[in-house]
Amino acid sequence: MKPEKPTQEDYDNWHKDPNNWYLGCFYYNPKDKRLMPPKRIKWMGLTVNFANPYSVLLLVPFLIIVVLVLSK
Repeated sequence: MKPEKPTQEDYDNWHKDPNNWYLGCFYYNPKDKRLMPPKRIKWMGLTVNFANPYSVLLLVPFLIIVVLVLSK
């Protein structure tokens, strides 16, 4: 049996839950499979779901580029 896809209400409840936000700005929710959910203040754009294993694949290249640019 395939698990049910989360509803918009699930996403909204996860987003509002302070237990899913570390230090108020780092989103970590293993139930939320989205890689880039909205930031805590939604109009500010997207953030990374650090519980998603693919977030590392997104962040490592970004950090390498930042280090390379700053080291010049």
